[in-house]
Amino acid sequence: MTVIRGVEVDEQGRCAHWHTERDVVANLCEACGQFWACHECHDALADHPFDRVDPAAPGTVLCGVCGHLSSYADYSAAHVCAGCGHAFNPRCALHRGLYVA
Repeated sequence: MTVIRGVEVDEQGRCAHWHTERDVVANLCEACGQFWACHECHDALADHPFDRVDPAAPGTVLCGVCGHLSSYADYSAAHVCAGCGHAFNPRCALHRGLYVA
């Protein structure tokens, strides 16, 4: 499975900043090509700003439960993972501008 980077990340991608049952989504940073549990983790550990992705680009959002990859557009249109059905945190939509251009 793809590695999810961050601070105190558990086996499903929850981190020190976001750790509810539904916080299992990791976002790709275009600059480093790594999946991050959240922007705060990236800011704490990376040596560059988080580079946002095109919302239609495939494989930029990772489900930490099953490893399913999707575009941000597909992820944001769903409330559950297309791969395993695990629920996503609907409040993540508040941070859209941090992850997509």
